[in-house]
Amino acid sequence: MSEQFDGLTPGVWTLDPAHTSASFTVRHAGISKARGRFGDVEGTLTVGEGQDLSFKAVMKTATISTGNEDRDNHLRSGDFFDVETYPEITFVSTKVEGDELHGELTIRDTTRPVVLEFTYEGAATDPFGVYRAGFTGETKISRKEFGLTWNAALETGGVLVSDDVRISIEAEFTAPTAA
Repeated sequence: MSEQFDGLTPGVWTLDPAHTSASFTVRHAGISKARGRFGDVEGTLTVGEGQDLSFKAVMKTATISTGNEDRDNHLRSGDFFDVETYPEITFVSTKVEGDELHGELTIRDTTRPVVLEFTYEGAATDPFGVYRAGFTGETKISRKEFGLTWNAALETGGVLVSDDVRISIEAEFTAPTAA
């Protein structure tokens, strides 16, 4: 195995939702930033021989939280995520090149390629004997490319919600258990 991912053993690792964060930041009214996260995230990390890595993640859109109930309800509506029709956002990796994780992001049944700048944070055994590995990643997307087009014009010019959305992932996986 290469040294780039020291400590990763072959098999399917399970995302630990209690130690994982999928969050986003978007410019609001051109003067500040609004932040949010998805509370329910599932996923796997598959480590092959030779350290070929593949990732899959699913975020439940109904669990979006920005700290503002009215905004959260608006984001769950048909203006944005339409959680009744599109209950999940998915990411499936296609390849790893250096510090870039390439993959397909699907929001509202629209799939687009994305590249995350990512870092392997290492692997360690926690005090309870569970072997874990951590990764961080970040990318920027155009929300309009995924059908998230709702907006409101500002009387001073510009719009209420920017098109650019910064996505940040802090992911922790638990190692495959021996049979």
